[in-house]
Amino acid sequence: MATLYDAPVDELIDELAADLETRLDEPDWANYAKTGAGRELPPEQSDFWATRAASLLRKVAIDGPIGVKRLSEAYGSTTSGSNRYVVAPSTTTAGSRNIVRTILQQLEAEGLVEQQHDHGRVVTGDGRSLLDETAGDVIESLDRPELERYA
Repeated sequence: MATLYDAPVDELIDELAADLETRLDEPDWANYAKTGAGRELPPEQSDFWATRAASLLRKVAIDGPIGVKRLSEAYGSTTSGSNRYVVAPSTTTAGSRNIVRTILQQLEAEGLVEQQHDHGRVVTGDGRSLLDETAGDVIESLDRPELERYA
């Protein structure tokens, strides 16, 4: 039985994003919103919402219980912000809390994540089984001999 720790991260997130794209609705404002204060433009990726949701689900499963603030810091950027031509050390900016919060609320509505009282969010049993089943599918579809023992 494969778990989410056994599958390669990139393939797991891509496969999970394809499943979550049918479950979650991207808000209208998501095409125009920046992903953080340190960014200049909104994301150009066509399936950004589903990919970020898959990544958030995986991160909550690994680091949970975790709150919106720590998640937005994890998705922040290390740049000098909009002052790119200034000779100064780079600073860290947090990611958009609204994007993180909205995706977590959608995952809660799907029953994949639940909120613990004053501790943050954790993955439910359905969310854990979705992650593990997707990881098993990813490992079976890969042609890598070092992952055969997990299939």
